Amino acid sequence: MAKIYDEWHGFEKGTWVNEINVRSFIRHNFTPYDGDESFLEGPTKDTEDLWAQVMELSKQEIDAGGVLDMDTKIISTITSHGPGYLNKSKERIVGFQTDKPFKRALQPYGGIRMAEKACSDHGYEVDRRISEFFSVHRKTHNAGVFDVYTPEMRACRSSHIITGLPDAYGRGRIIGDYRRVALYGVDRLIEDKIEQKAQTRTAMYSEVIREREELAEQIRALKQLKEMALHYGFDISMPAKNTQEAIQWLYFGYLGAVKEQNGAAMSLGRTSTFLDIYAERDLKAGIFTEKQILEFVDHFIMKLRLIKFARTPEYNALFSGDPQWVTESIGGVAIDGRHLVTKMSYRYLHTLKNLGPAPEPNLTVLWSDKLPVNFKRFCAKTSIETSSVQYENDNLMRITHGDDYAIACCVSSMRVGKEMQFFGARANLAKCLL
Repeated sequence: MAKIYDEWHGFEKGTWVNEINVRSFIRHNFTPYDGDESFLEGPTKDTEDLWAQVMELSKQEIDAGGVLDMDTKIISTITSHGPGYLNKSKERIVGFQTDKPFKRALQPYGGIRMAEKACSDHGYEVDRRISEFFSVHRKTHNAGVFDVYTPEMRACRSSHIITGLPDAYGRGRIIGDYRRVALYGVDRLIEDKIEQKAQTRTAMYSEVIREREELAEQIRALKQLKEMALHYGFDISMPAKNTQEAIQWLYFGYLGAVKEQNGAAMSLGRTSTFLDIYAERDLKAGIFTEKQILEFVDHFIMKLRLIKFARTPEYNALFSGDPQWVTESIGGVAIDGRHLVTKMSYRYLHTLKNLGPAPEPNLTVLWSDKLPVNFKRFCAKTSIETSSVQYENDNLMRITHGDDYAIACCVSSMRVGKEMQFFGARANLAKCLL
């Protein structure tokens, strides 16, 4: 491990080398940036060509009624589909949920009826054998939720006094720490899970049994993540060596998550300051130019914009669109008082100019009076020009969550890779009053 990491600052004093500790790595190695946006570059020709292709596919999708293609025969898993590309020769960051862009995956584990309705409402039909299997042989999340409802809950749900219960449109909110894939490589993450499992050799109480089972599932999933990346020609068993690999490795981690989970919110986390460490090192070493790094970021954000789930028209109508809540949290302030704005913070927001405004990914600035003035001005300018930036109060959330939290869904905060949230419900106040 020392040979891999000894080039980074803080090797001797940091705990992130032998432990899985991304926050410590960031704290010892990031470079706060107080300058302005003058270093930013425009899109490359390959970026423009790829985005033109995306725009044409988007038009076709709208003309087709909101869905261009759906998988109805293959259940989506980390390794279920072969590699998919827009244009392999032009893409610097690769990977789609299925074997081609704009093809929505079949994800029945949340509930087979919802999966069937999402397909049928757009003119598709789930394979009969899959419908039978998830109706008779395999219990889904939906069925489990209904099993635990009390009569009062069912009555409130049926009368629509309470809406948005987890059975129909949400599973909860979770932010995986996808940075770990880039920093440590999957083999080290597997080793860590094996070590954790070995430490649970105690009396087999129910919570111990559950933990051991979940750790076994996590080990299998990490192995599948390596297999998926190999389909694209990448070996993510070892840590990323440069900026392009760091972005690609991180994205593979996120892609594995959204290939398996159709949650209400599958947020990205807090990745910009982390990735800037690689970018700063590569720029100083002359490995990449600023234009190349911006191209990597543009293609990464492009992929995040193309995350798509098969959902019902009612779901989309509830949220006025086709939302995924791929939220990225930018900026904020560290516990030690240093702001966490880097050049990568600017690069992420600059994609709203290079690719044009978009609701996804949800770029959220963690706002504080301690952010540098130049960055505040850039945020204001970008907000005025694009109406595509969200702001949340870092001074309030940092007290509870520390300096390595992120926003899940649209507003909820949690520590990256350490917490998750389960949906409750929404009360129809008018009906409650009646």
